[in-house]
Amino acid sequence: MDISCEWCGGKASNGENTVYWELPDGSRAIEITMTPAVDCGECEMVYQNEDIIKEIEDQLFLVDTKKISSSVGFKELMELPRLLKRNYFDFSS
Repeated sequence: MDISCEWCGGKASNGENTVYWELPDGSRAIEITMTPAVDCGECEMVYQNEDIIKEIEDQLFLVDTKKISSSVGFKELMELPRLLKRNYFDFSS
């Protein structure tokens, strides 16, 4: 499936990359490897779409971040047990 780059409008594809995220409490940043990404072949921008950003932010808010090492895979992060069923502080939906 062809997708368009949100930055330049060019042809992009799905890929993966490593991102660095500050924990919600601001105590430290972690590395998240193998994170789904959009990879533009024209402007060479690699970024996460809004759905992935929200998924990461919600998960980091809902898990015990003390149990996350300095580097974690995206899939491993998403599989961590949640302390709450959902983010009750997210009023966007």
